[in-house]
Amino acid sequence: MAEYFFPLSRREEIAEDTLAFTFDTRGSGFSFRAGQHVDLTLIDPPATDAEGNNRTFSIASSPNEPASILIATRMRPTAFKNSLKIVPLGTRVKVAGPMGSLALHRDAARPAVMLAGGIGITLMRSMVIWAAEERLPHRIYLFYSNRTPQASAFLKDLESAQEENKNFTLVATITDSHDSDWKHESGRIDETMMKKSVPDLARAIFYLAGPPVMVGAMLGILARLDVDGDNIKTEEFTGY
Repeated sequence: MAEYFFPLSRREEIAEDTLAFTFDTRGSGFSFRAGQHVDLTLIDPPATDAEGNNRTFSIASSPNEPASILIATRMRPTAFKNSLKIVPLGTRVKVAGPMGSLALHRDAARPAVMLAGGIGITLMRSMVIWAAEERLPHRIYLFYSNRTPQASAFLKDLESAQEENKNFTLVATITDSHDSDWKHESGRIDETMMKKSVPDLARAIFYLAGPPVMVGAMLGILARLDVDGDNIKTEEFTGY
């Protein structure tokens, strides 16, 4: 597996308790496919704990974005995340990869239905932005669930992608209180929501990403819809 050393070039809050980190890949020859992930290791971090200095992250950026990769994470009180939050810009990290075979299917006649919860949106963002940039003919439906609007990372990016790509439909939903300014759906993703938004569910390829509980719930819904397991691709995000 290839290893690289990339400096941290940008850090920003993109949602409630959620930070995005950009790393400069110039001159490295690093390349990846939308939907892949990397292992990231902190080098001599300011703090360590039993969970270690290494994590796996899906790449949130498009392969077409120049000389950089973007990752994002929900913050929690671990030494790894606290270190990533406070190290100076320019700090180098070790990146191994890319890895993973989750990629948009080739048959453009079959729609892609993406089901994402929380930080599981990272790899979906990469695929959606890349598909728009490449002007792919695939019909893509993204169902994106969060507790609140404030917790919905990359929402504006996805709304912009929908405006730019006539083949992309965003179905964002929140499961907690309803915000008066919220212009999308409310409630959990279910069969009714999917049937309302996707006219040809029976022909779709499904992509699932999120916490294990959410992925399990979505698999249950797809089972009730009699979706063949060969038409389902999954990636689970645990409390890393």
